[in-house]
Amino acid sequence: MAKVRYQFNTKSLSYERVKPGTRERMMRFLSFAATGLVFAALGILIAYNTIDSPKEKQLEREIERMKLDYDLVNQRLQQMSVVLEDLQDRDDNIYRVVFEAEPIPDEVRKAGFGGVNRYSRYKDFENRDLLTETMRRTDILSKQLVIQSKSYDEILGMIRNKAAMLACIPAIQPVSNKELKRMASGYGYRTDPIYKTTKFHAGMDFAAAVGTEIYATGDGVIMRADADASGYGNHVRINHGYGYMTLYGHMSKIMVRPGQRVKRGDVIGLVGNTGKSVGPHLHYEVHKNGEAINPVNFYYNDLSPEDYARMIEMSGTENQSFD
Repeated sequence: MAKVRYQFNTKSLSYERVKPGTRERMMRFLSFAATGLVFAALGILIAYNTIDSPKEKQLEREIERMKLDYDLVNQRLQQMSVVLEDLQDRDDNIYRVVFEAEPIPDEVRKAGFGGVNRYSRYKDFENRDLLTETMRRTDILSKQLVIQSKSYDEILGMIRNKAAMLACIPAIQPVSNKELKRMASGYGYRTDPIYKTTKFHAGMDFAAAVGTEIYATGDGVIMRADADASGYGNHVRINHGYGYMTLYGHMSKIMVRPGQRVKRGDVIGLVGNTGKSVGPHLHYEVHKNGEAINPVNFYYNDLSPEDYARMIEMSGTENQSFD
């Protein structure tokens, strides 16, 4: 309530009400107005900093939804990474083993991204860590998927050549021996029949009558068919490709010539007793990439599981070889 002022009139000897002038009323109005504006400004400032507008509330809801979406994306990326790791493991340890191909090195599969900072565009964002991590994982997963896709393209080519490869890999016994009574000596250290010393026997000996047919154990090309190798007598070597070579020794008769193509099961010669041998038999070797390996692992087309187990048992017996 506005104050009422009085002034003493000396003439009338009484107090009279003083009426404010126009200027005073104007100044009073301006004072009230200024005070009101100051309080209004303070109220607006406080409200702006403490109370969200409908637009801000909508944006905050959208940001929360985006954070949730990014969390879901990262979870899915993690699931995809697990699935991809399983595919990579199958690729390296199953598919490439089956096709005898080298696994893809980890440094190729998991190589990082070099060069400038790929994610610098997010440095000014409030959620830059979340954005950067999501994009980084996406980029790594994309690269690994490309590498895996190329690997499967390579394996597809191997599959198309698998029939030819399977036909070439030695997979039968070189002489008819289904009763397993003719295997004289296996792969490994054996007693030399002539010098009576222990030496490494690089193949398997199959005792058989002179003239028993000898079969090519896989498709290939005749490399050698002669008696010029020390100790083997009349012998044949077949290049099967894919790193495989087989050797057939001590033949009584050679029935193929160098350069000739043969199929698995073709007769290439007859059992004999030529070269360094103490009895009619076939000495048979399998080589992979230039190294002699145990032939017993390559009879899966000929034998039942029971016969195969018996063959392994017999071939592991330490006895005297025939050559």
